[in-house]
Amino acid sequence: MLCKCERKAVINLQHGSLCRQHFIHYFEDKVFKTINKYRLIDRNDKLCVATSGGKDSLTVLYLTKKYLKKYKIKENLFALVIDEGIDNYRATTIKDLEEFCEEHEIKLINVSFENEFSYTLDHAQKKLDKKPCNTCGVWRRYLLNKYAKKEDATKVITGHNLDDEAQVIMMNYFKANTKIASHLGPISGIEKFKGFVQRVKPLYFCTEKETRLYTLLKKFKVQYTECPYAREGYRSHIREMLNDFENNYPGTKQGVVNSFLDILPLLKEKAKQNDYTIKTCNNCGEPANKNVCNACKTVEVLNHA
Repeated sequence: MLCKCERKAVINLQHGSLCRQHFIHYFEDKVFKTINKYRLIDRNDKLCVATSGGKDSLTVLYLTKKYLKKYKIKENLFALVIDEGIDNYRATTIKDLEEFCEEHEIKLINVSFENEFSYTLDHAQKKLDKKPCNTCGVWRRYLLNKYAKKEDATKVITGHNLDDEAQVIMMNYFKANTKIASHLGPISGIEKFKGFVQRVKPLYFCTEKETRLYTLLKKFKVQYTECPYAREGYRSHIREMLNDFENNYPGTKQGVVNSFLDILPLLKEKAKQNDYTIKTCNNCGEPANKNVCNACKTVEVLNHA
């Protein structure tokens, strides 16, 4: 494969093959255009970048800083990592992240399930009768919001890519979760609620394959192993299905996301018409849709297990 410039290509995309230099430009330009089109970053924002040390989070952390520099925006950002307590996995990615943040002079805040909830994910999943991904998702979202607020962040930037979004869209289709689906998109949520820090996704239109290649070409120190619990969830089956379709019908994932974005305004409008009141958790004081938030409920179940 040859690039348009006649140099050896590193990737073959639907619109043509690209060499290293042109791919990096294409990838970064796509991320910056996404940020600008959906106004994911404002000049007065304080940005919390959700990080894990994996390929997606390092990429979005690096490009967020590069975006601020390019558009001469005050560099007001920090990285937040959550240690779930997964043996032989998370400690390695956190070490890589610490080195990355030190190299790029980015403040890093580290919080953990064990310190916050008195249980690691490994410990919790042995006592709970549900998939570890469910517990992890509830606790991670809780801590991201809590510590972003603690640092007065106005936005939480996540590393969700096109593959991630296509998977969640299909999961919600299959389960008829239109209410949850209305919270998807480059900007998470229906509207701003007091107590919640808005989450945004600059890598929204970047495929997992493209993000992986970007980290390889930029020589980021990344562990490309997936979470040991990843294959236990419903999502893993959706991921395999979409990967199979993508291999046979290139552009499937992009089609899923594009068609969803067409109907997203209708889903948001429908969701706004429903009575949706944010409460305060009686235990921790964090925002919740019931009297006790899901994070505290999980801890209560563990304490009595």
